[in-house]
Amino acid sequence: MPQLQQLPPQIKTAWRISALLNAIWLLIPLVGVILAHYFWHWPFFLIIIVIIFVLVVPAVQLALVPYRYRFTGYAIKPEFVILQTGFIFRKQDTIPTARIQNVTLEQGPLLRWQKLQAVRIVTAATSHTIEGVTLDVADSLRATIVRFATEVQPDA
Repeated sequence: MPQLQQLPPQIKTAWRISALLNAIWLLIPLVGVILAHYFWHWPFFLIIIVIIFVLVVPAVQLALVPYRYRFTGYAIKPEFVILQTGFIFRKQDTIPTARIQNVTLEQGPLLRWQKLQAVRIVTAATSHTIEGVTLDVADSLRATIVRFATEVQPDA
């Protein structure tokens, strides 16, 4: 198996902020249960259950950031692109370069703040993402993957 490239350390900050922002969406059910308790006298223990959920989900996501970082990587070869995540629940995608149709660089506010870009690799069946690399690495990866893909595809 080829040596996997690790994502830059700034991705951990983006993942942490993303986990905290996702926690905001969990406040909506909490408000709903509080209102239901107030207006329709729902049991108070439902509020406690939702509060525990609101606290536990982001805590677990934050605790898993080092694990996620340690076991997420990619490798670019002329014949294929490998994307790997996880150790306990390992997932390794191997994308033949002959199947690649498009390579897109994406950057939301969190990645822009960390000066990172995601590299999305699209095939006819699905798309795969390298979650965040530095701006110069992203440009280099896009050029390399496109070059490899055009070299192996026959002229149409």
